[in-house]
Amino acid sequence: MEVVIAPGAELARLAADAIERVVRGRAADGGRAVLGIATGSSPLAVYDELARRHAEEGLSFAGVRAFMLDEYVGLPADHPERYRNVVEKEFASRVDIDPADVHGPDGLAADIPAACAAYEAAIADAGGVDVQILGVGTDGHIAFNEPGSSLASRTRIKTLTRQTREDNARFFGGDVSQVPTHCLTQGLATIMSARHVVLLASGKHKAEAVHQLAEGAVSAMWPGTVLQHHPHATVLVDEAAASRLQLASYYRETFAAKPGWQGI
Repeated sequence: MEVVIAPGAELARLAADAIERVVRGRAADGGRAVLGIATGSSPLAVYDELARRHAEEGLSFAGVRAFMLDEYVGLPADHPERYRNVVEKEFASRVDIDPADVHGPDGLAADIPAACAAYEAAIADAGGVDVQILGVGTDGHIAFNEPGSSLASRTRIKTLTRQTREDNARFFGGDVSQVPTHCLTQGLATIMSARHVVLLASGKHKAEAVHQLAEGAVSAMWPGTVLQHHPHATVLVDEAAASRLQLASYYRETFAAKPGWQGI
C-alpha cells in the first residue's frame, strides 16, 4: 500500500493521472479501459479534473466502460440522489463516455440476488476493473461494506448503519429518515479484484479511518483494512486526514524520493 499526503488539488491530479494513463494506454493498444467509479464527496475533484482534461486536452472516454460501486435500494429512477443519476451529473455527462457503457447494480430489481449475480458477471465479462476509485467512511467502510462485512464478500444487499445514514443525510436535506436503509454494493472481494485501487480521503473526520486502514490490523471491523492485502493500492489523503498516521513522515519521504516515471 502506498500512502500519499498532499493538498487536495494535487491528490485529484494524481488520481486523474492514473485514470488517464489507463484510458490512453488501453486505447493505444486497441482495447477498452474499465473504470470503477464512486459517488460521495471524495471523488468529485477527480471528476472535475477529468472533465477539464476532456474539454481542454482531448482526453476521450469513448469506448471506456465504467462500473459503479453501489446503489441505494428503492429510490425512484428519477430521484436526484439515486447513484446512477449522481454519476451522470458529476461525471458521465461531462465527458464523451457512452451512457450505455456506464453500469450500476439495479436497486429497483424485483430479484435482488439475481441482479447482484448479474452485476458480478458483467464486471467479469468486461475483463475486470483497471482502476477503482474509492472513498472511505468515518467507520472505515468502503463502498457500502459496513463494519462486520466479510472480507470475501461479493456484490450483495447490505443494511446501512445509522452512522452511514447520518453521514449521508446531508444529501437528503439533512433528514436521516429520507436516507434509504438498504443498498446494493460491490463486495470487498469484488473491489480487491480491481488491478489498481485508488482511495481518496480528506478532512480530520476521516483521520481515524485512514489510520486504521493504513496502519491498523486487518479486520472486518474496519473493512477498508482489506486493502493492505491488495498488490496495488494507493491511498491519497490531505494533511487533516493524515493527522493520525504514525508513519506520516516516512510516507512523505518515500513519495518525495519516488521516480517520476513510476506514477502511483
